[in-house]
This record gives sequence, structure tokens and C-alpha cells, in this order.
Amino acid sequence: MSDTDNPTEMRTDGGDRETGIVAPDDETPTWSERKARKVGLSRLTYEYFERARREDQDLRTESDYVERDVLGFPTWPHEIIRNAAISLFFVGMVLFIAAALPPHFGDAANPSQTPEIILPDWYLYWSFGLLHLDPINPGLAVLDGDKLMSDELYGVLANVVVVGAIAIVPFLNKGSARRPVEEPFWASIGVGGAVFSLTISALAIQNLIPIPLELLVNMVFVLPLVSGVIAYALLKTMREGYMYGLNRRYYMLRPPK
Repeated sequence: MSDTDNPTEMRTDGGDRETGIVAPDDETPTWSERKARKVGLSRLTYEYFERARREDQDLRTESDYVERDVLGFPTWPHEIIRNAAISLFFVGMVLFIAAALPPHFGDAANPSQTPEIILPDWYLYWSFGLLHLDPINPGLAVLDGDKLMSDELYGVLANVVVVGAIAIVPFLNKGSARRPVEEPFWASIGVGGAVFSLTISALAIQNLIPIPLELLVNMVFVLPLVSGVIAYALLKTMREGYMYGLNRRYYMLRPPK
């Protein structure tokens, strides 16, 4: 009796329905036979991945490829001695440069006079630059050209927006990509953000840069956008070749016999 004579009896790729064992290729049902059995999409998907797993397992079994052991060194004393030697070398270089070229401290600060240029530490230039966005603080016509909020409050809100955007990005992108070419969009977002941190830092030291203020403000927002678009285009064109090379290296690890 065939399978079509007994409609209640169903099998998976010629194998056991309960164990999910995949039958050889000569017993694999055709597409019309699959359709006649009216199995669900989830079952078909399971059969597909089960066959792929079995074929991969057969390739590993029949291949003459031998996995090589990864050689390593113990932490003590090999790794400790090596890391200590490298660390002491760089510490010695820092001490030598500090002794040969001592830094110039300059004159002592005058408590009765405000410095001409006040700047924070270099790693806070981006935040200080956001406080100088008063040229783009809009004035409303309904208020006779007056601004809705002060320039100081506008700069503080700009810091809140930028920090909030940085904090929310990890929750929006939950992918497992490790290389920029695998996620061109999010990589371009990162490039644009890095360029924006540089341009907004340049706005913080606008007194030291020989560029008109209006042009500098435009560059703050235009350069990150242009950099992000260029990065996305380059990574998008590299993606196809990268994925081809990655798949080729993957299958070369397990050559069929």
C-alpha cells in the first residue's frame, strides 16, 4: 500500500516522522508529493534544516580534513614574563621622554583676571561645542524675533539629545555582526557620529580655527552626513565580495572527499 492510499499516514522525507531522521536522496519525496501531504510550513522548514544538518555531518564524516590542535602557552611563567617585559618597556619609554622633554607649565593662573579662552579637557570638546550652537537657535516671528529659549538652555538640550541618541543605538541594533562590511547601515551611522564628534569639537575651539563661524556651523552638520553616505556606499559595494570570500574560506575548512 502506498502513502497516497492511506491519507492518515504521513512521513518526513521518507523517514520516521517522530525521530526526524532524513532518508537518502533516492527516497526523498518530490515537490508534488510534499504538496499532496499538506504538511505545514513549519514542518517543511524543519525538514529543510534537518537535511542541511545531516549533509554537513556527512561531509565532516567523509572528509579527510583533520582539525589541528591550537597550541598555547601557560599563563605562568610565559605570559606573565612576556607581558611584564612589554609593560616595563613602555613605562621606561614614558619616563625617558618625560625626563628628556619636560613639559612647560607656563605662568601661574591670575585669580583676578578671566582667561581669554576657556576650554575644558579635550575629551569634552564635543559637549562644549554643543553649548555653542546659539547661531542655529531659531527666533520665532510670533515673538517678534525673540528666541523661545535661551542659548544656554538650547545647548544643554542639545547635549541631552546627543547623549540620548548614543544611549539608544545599542537597543535599536541588536545584530551579531562583527565587521562594518556586514552591517553597512549601522557602520555608516558610526562613521557619521565619529565625524560629528570632530566637527562639533572644532566648533568648541572656533576662536583658534581660521574659518568663518557660519561656514563652520554648516560643516558641523554637512560633513557627518557626507561621510556617512560615502561610508555606506563603499561598504555596500564591498559586501558582495566580502561575503563571497567568507563563504569560500568557510567551505575550504571542510573540503569534501
